[in-house]
Amino acid sequence: MESVCRNTVDILGVQVDRRDFAEALQTAIAYLSTDTAHAIYTPNPEIIMKAYRDKTYCDVLNRASMVVPDGIGVVYGARILKRPVAERVAGYDLSCALLTEAGKMGKKVFLFGGKPGVAELAAENMENRFPGLKICGTAHGYHKDTSHIASAVQKAGADIVLVCLGAPKQEIWIDANKDQTGAKILIGAGGSLDVFAGTVKRAPALFCKLNLEWFYRLIKQPTRIGRMMDLPRFAVTVLLHGKRQKG
Repeated sequence: MESVCRNTVDILGVQVDRRDFAEALQTAIAYLSTDTAHAIYTPNPEIIMKAYRDKTYCDVLNRASMVVPDGIGVVYGARILKRPVAERVAGYDLSCALLTEAGKMGKKVFLFGGKPGVAELAAENMENRFPGLKICGTAHGYHKDTSHIASAVQKAGADIVLVCLGAPKQEIWIDANKDQTGAKILIGAGGSLDVFAGTVKRAPALFCKLNLEWFYRLIKQPTRIGRMMDLPRFAVTVLLHGKRQKG
């Protein structure tokens, strides 16, 4: 049903929703009342470039119920294509807003990802931060065989699963396992678990306001410079595709 109703922009083959933050949150809340599993992905330019190079991964992203533009580069890309999105919808912020509402509703959350011990630390912090939220299970992201995780989620009775394995691993796992978990929402949340645990600090508010979180991460981790080169590649590739569409 989502594929019929969704208003999206095609950015290098990835269908990105044009919902603003409030609409994305309300859509996610509505998923909790359905009988099916819904995947929510939060791609930035680096992830879209991975999908551009790998059609199988692109197809995985396009099977999601909702794909929000996490990354100001994605917002600019949509503008270049003359199909602007309403605003940036950061995956961490969307997760926090959804968890706040889930706490009010008494929903259960399963945490999957991070180094051993990180999910447990995040669980304690999250239950303190989001009143009423129930963390019903955790699993670290270093299992060589993850085939048992879906059944663990199902046994725990989770309504929401935060899958923090990094791209493309997290989206591929969600796509392959979501229907076996019994959960209503599975979010590819990247490094959010480390932030919830306090082992990694999110960019200061000023960087977030100026859409410079990527620059803050580069300052903190200079080794990311190779990955960051996908930002200019993304911009050039979108520009070329935009010109081809006009032609």
